[in-house]
Amino acid sequence: MQDIHDLQIFARIVAAGSMSAAGRDLGLSPAVVSKRVRRLEDRLGTLLFQRTTRQLALTEAGQGFHERVLAILSSIEEAEAFVSRKSAQARGTLKISAPTTFGRLHIAPHLGAFLERNRGLVLDLQLSDEFVDVIGEGFDLAVRIGALADSSLVVRRLAPNHRLLCASPTYLERHGTPRRLSDLDAHVCLAAGHQDPWRLDGPDGEVAVRASGAVHTNSSEVVRELCLAGVGIALRSTWDVGPELSSGRLTVVLPRYRGSRHVAVHAVYPSRRFLPAKVRLFIDFLIGLYGPEPYWDAGLGPLLDPAQAAE
Repeated sequence: MQDIHDLQIFARIVAAGSMSAAGRDLGLSPAVVSKRVRRLEDRLGTLLFQRTTRQLALTEAGQGFHERVLAILSSIEEAEAFVSRKSAQARGTLKISAPTTFGRLHIAPHLGAFLERNRGLVLDLQLSDEFVDVIGEGFDLAVRIGALADSSLVVRRLAPNHRLLCASPTYLERHGTPRRLSDLDAHVCLAAGHQDPWRLDGPDGEVAVRASGAVHTNSSEVVRELCLAGVGIALRSTWDVGPELSSGRLTVVLPRYRGSRHVAVHAVYPSRRFLPAKVRLFIDFLIGLYGPEPYWDAGLGPLLDPAQAAE
């Protein structure tokens, strides 16, 4: 088991990018991590890392070794998952990546209920709007919102993601309500960098609209606040602005156009023959929590149907 622990340390160094970061993740001092790596290299009779004062990089032997170590550790986890599936308990740490705002609004508030049912688990929830390297960074699963391309990861749909063009009544009173898609050229359109252009489904199929305005930002939350403050029109998900649409703080514009139907809320995880019980339990929990008609869409009714909303 000591040898296995050395492999785990090695894999964590590669994922974290440094020995000190790996030590923090594992609760070990940098000196202990360095000693274990040297012991592993002595046993193998080769260097695994090229070390400089500023950088730590895998050698050619280290790269090949890393690929095989990941397969070994994955097999061990699969074996443990097989046993844990035979028992009622899932144990260990479940490392999850999720988008910042969605994680804050629709994952974090429900973690207490999940932990109450699974007291043997420790959750490590990392929020980021970047797509992390699930395997390389050691995540058990990631929650992603988008139209996901084919990859080596397993994709499981958790919930639909309805996105509507919306603006505050104050903005529309000052600037008028657009009636045609081309009218957006005369309006302030708000989008974070990664959301530009808007990819919309409309009466004539898919169309791309490039957002333009006086504000540029990398933050989707900033776009939301600007929209609420009457600065412009934004493409927002109902999980983000459902209450504001229900209360009238925001109004849907151009209701026949909405975000691409291919975008949804997904769970992605490494392809494995045996799905670890802790991953399966969390995915099942989210599916049960959200469902095909998620709670954040309750009360929005006709707004979600382009034909009814346009009437």
